[in-house]
This record gives sequence, C-alpha cells and structure tokens, in this order.
Amino acid sequence: MLWGQSPSLYPHSLPLVEQATELFAAIQFLVIGLSHALQPRAWVDFFVWLRGKGHTGVFVNGFLSLIFGSVIVGFHNVWTGLPMVLTIFGWAQILKALMSFVVPQYGLRSMHRVSHERTREFVVAGVFFVGMSVLMFYIALRR
Repeated sequence: MLWGQSPSLYPHSLPLVEQATELFAAIQFLVIGLSHALQPRAWVDFFVWLRGKGHTGVFVNGFLSLIFGSVIVGFHNVWTGLPMVLTIFGWAQILKALMSFVVPQYGLRSMHRVSHERTREFVVAGVFFVGMSVLMFYIALRR
C-alpha cells in the first residue's frame, strides 16, 4: 500500500507498483552485482577515490544509498513473505544513508577497509547482488 492511501482507492494499481519496483531492483542488483564480480579492482579504485574525498566522498556514497533505498521504501511497502526482503533492504539503504550524512566518520572508517588486498570482498558482494537479482526477478515474475 502507498503511504497514507486507502487500499480501496486503487486496489489494482498497488501490485503493479510493487512489481515494477521489484523489477527495478532486480535490474539494479544484476548490473551492480555483475560489475562487482567482474570488475572488482575498478570498484576498489572507486571507493579509494571516494575515501580520498573525505566526508564529501561519504556523502556521495550516502546519496547513492538514499536514492535506491527511497525508491524501494516509497513504492514497495511490503511486510509479508519473500517480497519483504526488498523492503528490509530498502530501509537498510536509508539507514546507511542516514549514518553517512549524520555520522560521516562512520562511513569513512568503513571505506578505510577497502584495499586491493581485499578485492575478493567485492566479488563476494557481487555474487550476493546477483542472487538478490534472481530473487527479485522470481518474485516479480511470479505475480
């Protein structure tokens, strides 16, 4: 259900909005996941570059999390079954953004973990995101 809306106003549009959000997330997870898995050194370079910008770099990362999380939370308020996974992920992204904006030193400390010696962690994250993509495609296309 959309925020503040009576379910009886648009009974048929809500599943379409939720399905569209699931497809949006599936595509995002797939592209970012494949990129993390296949280009982990580029991601390390990107986060090292962001880290070099200090709190400004943390803000940039926070904006990316806020945009993705806000789209999910705004259009996918589902708290039952497998679709709930996406809603929880959306709220986690908003929490990450909040931390980035309110306590940027926390985000900067996290970015200090990134190094070429730990490139494998981006591959693992990529596999996770591809898995999330498969789950979102499954949820969206079974409706």
